[in-house]
Amino acid sequence: MDRKLVLANGKEFYGKAFGSTKEVISEVVFNTSCVGYQEIISDPSYTDQMICMTYPLIGNYGIIDEDYESKIFGPKAMIVREYNDKPSNFRYTKTLNEVMEENDIVGLTHIDTRYLTRTIRDEGAMIGIICDSDMPKEKALEKIQAYDLPHNQIAKVSCKKRWYARCANPRFNVVAIDCGIKYNIIRDLNRNGCNVTIVPYNTSAKEILALKPDGIFLSNGPGDPQDVKEIVEVIKELQGIKPLFGICLGHQLIALANGFDTYKLKFGHRGANHPVLNIVTGKIEITSQNHSYAVKEKEDPNVKITHYNLLDKTVEGLEIAKDCCFSVQYHPESAAGPEDSKYLFKKFIDYMEQVKEKDNA
Repeated sequence: MDRKLVLANGKEFYGKAFGSTKEVISEVVFNTSCVGYQEIISDPSYTDQMICMTYPLIGNYGIIDEDYESKIFGPKAMIVREYNDKPSNFRYTKTLNEVMEENDIVGLTHIDTRYLTRTIRDEGAMIGIICDSDMPKEKALEKIQAYDLPHNQIAKVSCKKRWYARCANPRFNVVAIDCGIKYNIIRDLNRNGCNVTIVPYNTSAKEILALKPDGIFLSNGPGDPQDVKEIVEVIKELQGIKPLFGICLGHQLIALANGFDTYKLKFGHRGANHPVLNIVTGKIEITSQNHSYAVKEKEDPNVKITHYNLLDKTVEGLEIAKDCCFSVQYHPESAAGPEDSKYLFKKFIDYMEQVKEKDNA
Protein backbone atom coordinates (compact mmCIF):
# COMPACT_ATOMS: atom_id res chain seq x y z
CA MET A 1 0.00 0.00 0.00
CA ASP A 2 2.16 2.84 -1.32
CA ARG A 3 -0.46 5.64 -1.47
CA LYS A 4 -3.26 6.98 0.69
CA LEU A 5 -6.24 9.32 0.67
CA VAL A 6 -6.58 11.65 3.65
CA LEU A 7 -9.91 13.45 4.12
CA ALA A 8 -10.44 16.82 5.82
CA ASN A 9 -12.09 14.98 8.74
CA GLY A 10 -8.83 13.08 9.40
CA LYS A 11 -9.86 9.68 8.02
CA GLU A 12 -7.18 7.83 6.04
CA PHE A 13 -7.63 5.25 3.26
CA TYR A 14 -4.55 3.27 2.20
CA GLY A 15 -4.28 1.86 -1.31
CA LYS A 16 -2.16 1.33 -4.40
CA ALA A 17 -1.30 3.75 -7.20
CA PHE A 18 -2.32 3.62 -10.85
CA GLY A 19 -2.36 6.37 -13.45
CA SER A 20 -0.36 9.44 -12.43
CA THR A 21 1.49 9.24 -9.12
CA LYS A 22 1.65 12.96 -8.33
CA GLU A 23 0.25 14.45 -5.13
CA VAL A 24 -3.20 15.97 -5.59
CA ILE A 25 -5.72 17.92 -3.46
CA SER A 26 -9.37 18.51 -4.37
CA GLU A 27 -12.99 17.87 -3.41
CA VAL A 28 -13.89 14.17 -3.09
CA VAL A 29 -17.26 13.03 -4.54
CA PHE A 30 -18.80 9.67 -5.43
CA ASN A 31 -20.49 8.29 -8.55
CA THR A 32 -22.93 5.34 -8.44
CA SER A 33 -22.76 4.38 -12.16
CA CYS A 34 -22.00 0.75 -13.01
CA VAL A 35 -20.41 1.65 -16.38
CA GLY A 36 -19.12 4.79 -18.05
CA TYR A 37 -15.77 5.49 -16.38
CA GLN A 38 -14.40 6.70 -19.75
CA GLU A 39 -17.23 9.18 -20.15
CA ILE A 40 -16.69 10.30 -16.56
CA ILE A 41 -12.97 11.06 -16.86
CA SER A 42 -13.63 13.00 -20.10
CA ASP A 43 -16.62 14.95 -18.71
CA PRO A 44 -15.61 18.59 -18.03
CA SER A 45 -18.27 18.79 -15.28
CA TYR A 46 -15.87 16.80 -13.04
CA THR A 47 -13.13 19.43 -13.32
CA ASP A 48 -11.06 19.73 -10.12
CA GLN A 49 -12.72 16.79 -8.36
CA MET A 50 -11.67 13.34 -7.17
CA ILE A 51 -14.24 10.69 -8.08
CA CYS A 52 -14.89 7.63 -5.96
CA MET A 53 -16.57 4.94 -8.07
CA THR A 54 -19.03 2.87 -6.03
CA TYR A 55 -19.06 0.03 -8.60
CA PRO A 56 -16.19 -2.20 -7.43
CA LEU A 57 -14.52 -3.23 -10.72
CA ILE A 58 -13.17 -0.43 -12.95
CA GLY A 59 -11.08 -0.68 -16.14
CA ASN A 60 -12.37 -4.08 -17.28
CA TYR A 61 -13.51 -2.94 -20.74
CA GLY A 62 -10.67 -0.51 -21.42
CA ILE A 63 -10.88 2.81 -23.27
CA ILE A 64 -12.53 3.22 -26.69
CA ASP A 65 -11.46 6.06 -28.99
CA GLU A 66 -15.03 6.85 -30.15
CA ASP A 67 -16.54 7.10 -26.66
CA TYR A 68 -14.94 10.22 -25.19
CA GLU A 69 -17.26 13.03 -24.04
CA SER A 70 -14.68 15.77 -24.67
CA LYS A 71 -11.00 16.37 -25.29
CA ILE A 72 -10.74 17.72 -21.74
CA PHE A 73 -9.89 15.44 -18.83
CA GLY A 74 -11.36 17.31 -15.88
CA PRO A 75 -11.03 15.04 -12.80
CA LYS A 76 -7.91 15.22 -10.69
CA ALA A 77 -8.22 11.63 -9.51
CA MET A 78 -10.23 8.42 -9.73
CA ILE A 79 -10.62 6.23 -6.63
CA VAL A 80 -11.70 2.59 -7.08
CA ARG A 81 -12.04 -0.67 -5.19
CA GLU A 82 -10.34 -2.84 -7.81
CA TYR A 83 -8.61 -1.63 -10.96
CA ASN A 84 -8.40 -4.14 -13.87
CA ASP A 85 -5.50 -3.52 -16.27
CA LYS A 86 -6.33 -6.39 -18.65
CA PRO A 87 -9.50 -5.33 -20.49
CA SER A 88 -11.72 -7.79 -22.33
CA ASN A 89 -13.39 -5.82 -25.13
CA PHE A 90 -12.87 -6.04 -28.90
CA ARG A 91 -13.34 -2.25 -29.21
CA TYR A 92 -10.75 -1.14 -26.67
CA THR A 93 -7.66 0.75 -27.86
CA LYS A 94 -5.97 1.68 -24.56
CA THR A 95 -6.21 0.79 -20.90
CA LEU A 96 -7.63 3.25 -18.39
CA ASN A 97 -4.23 3.35 -16.69
CA GLU A 98 -2.52 4.43 -19.92
CA VAL A 99 -5.00 7.24 -20.51
CA MET A 100 -4.75 8.45 -16.93
CA GLU A 101 -0.96 8.46 -17.10
CA GLU A 102 -1.03 10.41 -20.38
CA ASN A 103 -3.44 12.99 -18.95
CA ASP A 104 -1.89 13.26 -15.48
CA ILE A 105 -4.94 11.90 -13.62
CA VAL A 106 -4.13 10.23 -10.29
CA GLY A 107 -5.49 6.76 -9.57
CA LEU A 108 -5.97 5.01 -6.23
CA THR A 109 -7.10 1.38 -6.01
CA HIS A 110 -7.61 -1.30 -3.34
CA ILE A 111 -9.36 0.98 -0.86
CA ASP A 112 -12.70 0.47 0.88
CA THR A 113 -14.86 2.54 -1.48
CA ARG A 114 -18.04 1.53 0.36
CA TYR A 115 -16.77 3.08 3.60
CA LEU A 116 -15.51 6.17 1.75
CA THR A 117 -18.88 6.61 0.03
CA ARG A 118 -20.77 6.26 3.31
CA THR A 119 -18.45 8.83 4.90
CA ILE A 120 -19.19 11.37 2.13
CA ARG A 121 -22.90 10.54 2.22
CA ASP A 122 -23.10 11.06 5.98
CA GLU A 123 -20.71 14.01 6.40
CA GLY A 124 -20.91 15.63 2.94
CA ALA A 125 -18.42 16.13 0.12
CA MET A 126 -15.10 17.33 1.51
CA ILE A 127 -11.54 18.14 0.51
CA GLY A 128 -9.03 15.31 0.38
CA ILE A 129 -5.42 14.70 -0.57
CA ILE A 130 -3.89 11.68 -2.30
CA CYS A 131 -0.25 11.38 -1.33
CA ASP A 132 2.47 8.87 -0.50
CA SER A 133 1.49 6.57 2.34
CA ASP A 134 4.37 7.74 4.54
CA MET A 135 3.21 11.37 4.71
CA PRO A 136 2.24 12.22 8.32
CA LYS A 137 -1.47 12.84 8.76
CA GLU A 138 -0.80 16.23 10.38
CA LYS A 139 1.11 17.44 7.32
CA ALA A 140 -1.63 16.18 4.98
CA LEU A 141 -4.29 18.02 7.00
CA GLU A 142 -2.23 21.23 6.89
CA LYS A 143 -2.19 21.04 3.09
CA ILE A 144 -5.93 20.39 2.99
CA GLN A 145 -6.65 23.38 5.24
CA ALA A 146 -4.57 25.63 2.97
CA TYR A 147 -6.52 24.57 -0.14
CA ASP A 148 -9.25 26.82 -1.54
CA LEU A 149 -11.91 25.54 -3.92
CA PRO A 150 -11.38 27.07 -7.39
CA HIS A 151 -14.01 29.33 -8.96
CA ASN A 152 -12.74 29.54 -12.55
CA GLN A 153 -13.59 26.07 -13.84
CA ILE A 154 -15.95 27.20 -16.62
CA ALA A 155 -13.34 29.57 -18.05
CA LYS A 156 -10.88 26.66 -17.88
CA VAL A 157 -13.00 24.13 -19.81
CA SER A 158 -14.95 26.29 -22.29
CA CYS A 159 -13.74 26.44 -25.88
CA LYS A 160 -11.57 29.44 -26.74
CA LYS A 161 -13.16 30.09 -30.14
CA ARG A 162 -16.29 28.93 -31.90
CA TRP A 163 -16.42 25.61 -33.71
CA TYR A 164 -19.01 23.70 -35.72
CA ALA A 165 -20.67 20.30 -35.69
CA ARG A 166 -22.70 19.82 -38.86
CA CYS A 167 -25.12 17.11 -39.95
CA ALA A 168 -26.59 15.88 -43.22
CA ASN A 169 -29.80 17.63 -44.35
CA PRO A 170 -29.99 20.11 -41.45
CA ARG A 171 -33.35 21.64 -40.55
CA PHE A 172 -32.22 23.98 -37.78
CA ASN A 173 -29.21 25.97 -36.65
CA VAL A 174 -28.46 25.80 -32.92
CA VAL A 175 -25.92 27.88 -31.01
CA ALA A 176 -24.58 26.02 -27.96
CA ILE A 177 -22.99 28.06 -25.18
CA ASP A 178 -20.06 25.94 -24.05
CA CYS A 179 -19.63 25.75 -20.27
CA GLY A 180 -18.05 22.30 -20.59
CA ILE A 181 -20.29 20.68 -23.19
CA LYS A 182 -20.35 16.90 -23.66
CA TYR A 183 -20.02 15.47 -27.17
CA ASN A 184 -23.12 13.33 -26.82
CA ILE A 185 -25.27 16.45 -26.46
CA ILE A 186 -23.91 17.64 -29.79
CA ARG A 187 -24.42 14.18 -31.32
CA ASP A 188 -28.08 14.16 -30.21
CA LEU A 189 -28.67 17.63 -31.65
CA ASN A 190 -27.08 16.48 -34.92
CA ARG A 191 -29.25 13.33 -34.93
CA ASN A 192 -32.30 15.58 -34.64
CA GLY A 193 -31.34 17.57 -37.74
CA CYS A 194 -29.48 20.47 -36.10
CA ASN A 195 -26.26 22.08 -37.25
CA VAL A 196 -24.54 23.20 -34.06
CA THR A 197 -22.26 26.19 -33.56
CA ILE A 198 -20.42 25.89 -30.24
CA VAL A 199 -19.34 29.23 -28.77
CA PRO A 200 -17.27 30.22 -25.70
CA TYR A 201 -19.10 30.82 -22.43
CA ASN A 202 -18.43 34.58 -22.52
CA THR A 203 -19.95 35.20 -25.98
CA SER A 204 -22.36 38.15 -25.91
CA ALA A 205 -26.06 37.96 -26.78
CA LYS A 206 -25.42 40.24 -29.76
CA GLU A 207 -22.74 37.88 -31.14
CA ILE A 208 -25.02 34.86 -30.62
CA LEU A 209 -27.98 36.46 -32.44
CA ALA A 210 -25.66 37.50 -35.28
CA LEU A 211 -25.18 33.76 -35.99
CA LYS A 212 -28.93 33.59 -36.81
CA PRO A 213 -29.79 30.60 -34.60
CA ASP A 214 -33.16 28.89 -34.57
CA GLY A 215 -32.51 27.90 -30.94
CA ILE A 216 -29.94 28.35 -28.20
CA PHE A 217 -28.59 25.56 -26.00
CA LEU A 218 -26.97 26.04 -22.56
CA SER A 219 -24.58 23.24 -21.69
CA ASN A 220 -23.52 21.36 -18.61
CA GLY A 221 -20.35 22.42 -16.83
CA PRO A 222 -18.41 22.41 -13.54
CA GLY A 223 -18.60 24.57 -10.45
CA ASP A 224 -20.97 27.05 -8.86
CA PRO A 225 -23.50 28.60 -11.30
CA GLN A 226 -23.29 31.88 -9.40
CA ASP A 227 -19.64 32.21 -10.49
CA VAL A 228 -20.74 33.04 -14.05
CA LYS A 229 -23.21 35.90 -13.68
CA GLU A 230 -22.28 37.11 -17.17
CA ILE A 231 -24.04 34.08 -18.68
CA VAL A 232 -27.13 34.79 -16.58
CA GLU A 233 -27.27 38.30 -18.08
CA VAL A 234 -26.92 36.87 -21.60
CA ILE A 235 -29.84 34.49 -20.92
CA LYS A 236 -32.00 37.43 -19.82
CA GLU A 237 -31.25 39.15 -23.13
CA LEU A 238 -31.96 36.06 -25.23
CA GLN A 239 -35.02 34.67 -23.45
CA GLY A 240 -38.19 35.30 -25.40
CA ILE A 241 -36.31 35.96 -28.64
CA LYS A 242 -35.22 32.39 -29.44
CA PRO A 243 -36.07 28.99 -27.88
CA LEU A 244 -33.75 28.08 -25.00
CA PHE A 245 -32.86 24.59 -23.73
CA GLY A 246 -30.57 24.04 -20.75
CA ILE A 247 -29.08 20.87 -19.26
CA CYS A 248 -27.46 20.54 -15.81
CA LEU A 249 -25.51 23.80 -15.27
CA GLY A 250 -27.60 25.27 -18.09
CA HIS A 251 -30.70 24.47 -16.02
CA GLN A 252 -29.27 26.28 -13.01
CA LEU A 253 -28.33 29.32 -15.11
CA ILE A 254 -31.83 29.56 -16.62
CA ALA A 255 -33.23 29.35 -13.07
CA LEU A 256 -30.98 32.20 -11.90
CA ALA A 257 -32.00 34.29 -14.91
CA ASN A 258 -35.65 33.85 -13.87
CA GLY A 259 -35.24 34.90 -10.27
CA PHE A 260 -34.65 31.50 -8.65
CA ASP A 261 -31.73 30.81 -6.35
CA THR A 262 -29.25 27.91 -6.22
CA TYR A 263 -27.54 26.13 -3.32
CA LYS A 264 -24.89 23.46 -2.81
CA LEU A 265 -26.09 19.94 -2.06
CA LYS A 266 -24.60 17.93 0.79
CA PHE A 267 -22.93 15.42 -1.54
CA GLY A 268 -24.46 16.09 -4.95
CA HIS A 269 -26.07 13.75 -7.46
CA ARG A 270 -23.73 11.61 -9.54
CA GLY A 271 -24.76 8.39 -11.24
CA ALA A 272 -27.02 6.81 -13.87
CA ASN A 273 -29.81 5.64 -11.58
CA HIS A 274 -31.69 8.66 -10.21
CA PRO A 275 -35.52 8.44 -10.40
CA VAL A 276 -37.18 11.68 -11.53
CA LEU A 277 -40.93 12.33 -11.62
CA ASN A 278 -42.22 14.14 -14.69
CA ILE A 279 -45.24 15.89 -13.14
CA VAL A 280 -46.60 16.78 -16.59
CA THR A 281 -46.94 13.15 -17.71
CA GLY A 282 -46.92 11.43 -14.31
CA LYS A 283 -44.15 9.11 -15.51
CA ILE A 284 -40.97 8.28 -13.61
CA GLU A 285 -37.76 8.61 -15.62
CA ILE A 286 -34.50 6.90 -14.65
CA THR A 287 -31.83 9.53 -15.20
CA SER A 288 -28.10 10.14 -15.26
CA GLN A 289 -26.90 13.05 -13.11
CA ASN A 290 -23.71 14.90 -12.26
CA HIS A 291 -23.96 18.09 -10.22
CA SER A 292 -23.17 19.61 -6.81
CA TYR A 293 -25.72 22.44 -6.93
CA ALA A 294 -29.51 22.51 -7.13
CA VAL A 295 -32.28 25.04 -7.79
CA LYS A 296 -34.18 26.31 -4.76
CA GLU A 297 -37.91 25.89 -5.22
CA LYS A 298 -40.24 28.91 -5.17
CA GLU A 299 -43.64 29.97 -6.47
CA ASP A 300 -43.57 31.88 -9.76
CA PRO A 301 -46.61 32.31 -12.05
CA ASN A 302 -44.39 32.46 -15.15
CA VAL A 303 -42.16 29.46 -14.38
CA LYS A 304 -43.53 25.94 -14.17
CA ILE A 305 -41.65 23.25 -12.26
CA THR A 306 -41.89 20.16 -14.47
CA HIS A 307 -39.71 17.54 -12.76
CA TYR A 308 -38.76 16.50 -9.20
CA ASN A 309 -36.03 14.17 -7.96
CA LEU A 310 -37.76 11.35 -6.05
CA LEU A 311 -34.75 10.75 -3.78
CA ASP A 312 -34.61 14.21 -2.19
CA LYS A 313 -37.44 16.22 -3.84
CA THR A 314 -35.06 18.68 -5.50
CA VAL A 315 -36.19 20.61 -8.58
CA GLU A 316 -35.20 18.75 -11.76
CA GLY A 317 -36.99 20.68 -14.51
CA LEU A 318 -38.35 24.15 -15.34
CA GLU A 319 -40.37 25.58 -18.20
CA ILE A 320 -41.29 29.12 -19.24
CA ALA A 321 -43.72 28.19 -22.00
CA LYS A 322 -44.45 31.73 -23.23
CA ASP A 323 -40.74 32.16 -23.98
CA CYS A 324 -40.21 28.63 -25.40
CA CYS A 325 -37.64 28.11 -22.68
CA PHE A 326 -37.09 24.95 -20.62
CA SER A 327 -34.38 23.11 -18.74
CA VAL A 328 -33.59 19.90 -16.85
CA GLN A 329 -31.06 19.19 -14.12
CA TYR A 330 -30.24 15.68 -15.36
CA HIS A 331 -28.63 14.44 -18.61
CA PRO A 332 -31.11 13.22 -21.27
CA GLU A 333 -28.18 12.56 -23.65
CA SER A 334 -26.37 10.33 -21.15
CA ALA A 335 -23.95 7.72 -22.45
CA ALA A 336 -23.93 4.82 -21.75
CA GLY A 337 -27.56 5.48 -20.71
CA PRO A 338 -30.29 5.52 -19.52
CA GLU A 339 -32.32 6.90 -22.44
CA ASP A 340 -35.69 7.59 -20.79
CA SER A 341 -35.49 11.34 -21.45
CA LYS A 342 -34.47 11.58 -25.12
CA TYR A 343 -37.88 13.14 -25.82
CA LEU A 344 -36.51 16.46 -24.51
CA PHE A 345 -34.51 16.97 -27.71
CA LYS A 346 -37.74 16.51 -29.69
CA LYS A 347 -39.35 19.12 -27.43
CA PHE A 348 -36.56 21.56 -28.32
CA ILE A 349 -37.16 20.82 -32.02
CA ASP A 350 -40.90 21.46 -31.58
CA TYR A 351 -40.22 24.83 -29.95
CA MET A 352 -37.86 25.82 -32.78
CA GLU A 353 -40.50 24.80 -35.35
CA GLN A 354 -43.14 26.91 -33.60
CA VAL A 355 -40.97 30.02 -33.49
CA LYS A 356 -39.75 29.53 -37.06
CA GLU A 357 -43.33 29.24 -38.35
CA LYS A 358 -44.34 32.32 -36.38
CA ASP A 359 -41.39 34.33 -37.74
CA ASN A 360 -42.17 33.25 -41.32
CA ALA A 361 -45.89 34.00 -41.05
